[in-house]
Amino acid sequence: MKTILSGRTREVVIETGGPVVIIGETINPTRRKKLVSTLEEGDFSYVLELAASQINAGADVLDVNVGYPGVDDVKLLPEVVCAIQDNFDIPLCLDSPNPAAIEAALKVSAGRYLINSVNGKEESLKALIPVAKEYGAAIIGLCMDDDGITNDPEKRLSIIERIIERAVTAGIKAEDIVADPLAMAVSADPQACLVTLETIRLVSGKLGQNITMGASNISFGLPDRESLNTAFLTLAVYCGVTCPIANPEKITAAARAADLVLGRDDFAIRFVEYYQSRNS
Repeated sequence: MKTILSGRTREVVIETGGPVVIIGETINPTRRKKLVSTLEEGDFSYVLELAASQINAGADVLDVNVGYPGVDDVKLLPEVVCAIQDNFDIPLCLDSPNPAAIEAALKVSAGRYLINSVNGKEESLKALIPVAKEYGAAIIGLCMDDDGITNDPEKRLSIIERIIERAVTAGIKAEDIVADPLAMAVSADPQACLVTLETIRLVSGKLGQNITMGASNISFGLPDRESLNTAFLTLAVYCGVTCPIANPEKITAAARAADLVLGRDDFAIRFVEYYQSRNS
């Protein structure tokens, strides 16, 4: 299954069984005081710096989140989107809990973008599926609903199935729905990663969707997060994750290595090119 995104001219194909597509996560004010302060000043230079560093590190898509207390994201998100797409030809993943901000950003988009995210709550389904349909956007389907977050992989699968059913009924193609099985902190629940991996396996095997996740969520609160994230990412890619949301400076090497050992990198070309780019 292929999910196709685009910038102004550059196309990115996310494909089940294909190489890992990395969605860069660092344009996010959480724990980034400098990003908050510069955004408050209307200064987008740091946003562009974060975009450039992620692209140079291997990001194929950029997640864009401008949420912080007191922000007018309906105004700010499209402004940031315009600043990025004026400087970089790369697809964006619009990350906001505010449907109005998502729609405002899509109105100014110069490509085919991804909405992060639609969940199984009725409020979310009603608000965002029509927006995705109107603007031709792809969506991330997050497996939580009005009952909250379940630790049963089969129930998580059923939530994804319901999101797909509603989206397809509304006229969105199934390949334009990327599943998010929910990666949760293993420090809070020792079984959290196993639940996520089993959900990935079920979604991949039964539905064939492309799959994303917040790859670094699992290591929250623990030391040596990079080692934990690398181990989990490798297992998740093997189970079916195709486009993780993560810091490319931390995970690109692991993603290239996973592609190579899974037979997705003929003659190790992409792996060697990445190695050479880091050491040039």
